Amino acid sequence: MKKMPPSAAPVPPPTGKPERWHIDADDADVATLVIPADSFRTRHFEIDCRLVVKPLAEDARHGMRVDVDGNLEWTRQAPTENPGATDSMDYHFRRELPAGVPLRIVVKTQAKQARRVRLSIEAEEQG
Repeated sequence: MKKMPPSAAPVPPPTGKPERWHIDADDADVATLVIPADSFRTRHFEIDCRLVVKPLAEDARHGMRVDVDGNLEWTRQAPTENPGATDSMDYHFRRELPAGVPLRIVVKTQAKQARRVRLSIEAEEQG
């Protein structure tokens, strides 16, 4: 069997389609999204974390914590407003993933006198 020199190592063909990763955790209090590593290229992602709640009483509050690869990225707590409707909390950030490196995003939520309606994380690769 003929051995190929390192410069001739096979490279997967580009798909031409940006990656999109998404998790909808419904009304759960924690959501985790793992983007696997790509062995061949660096990727750039726009990431959106979203919590939607419905207030159950006047003193309702909700909060969200975003951890990236085990480190705190962002946290916030706020009064839940819009009686009879829903309120939301969003966090948007960007991340570069070098070749061979995965990304793990964990969103933890809190709700006091509010009901969780939806928790989601979405990551879209940018060209």
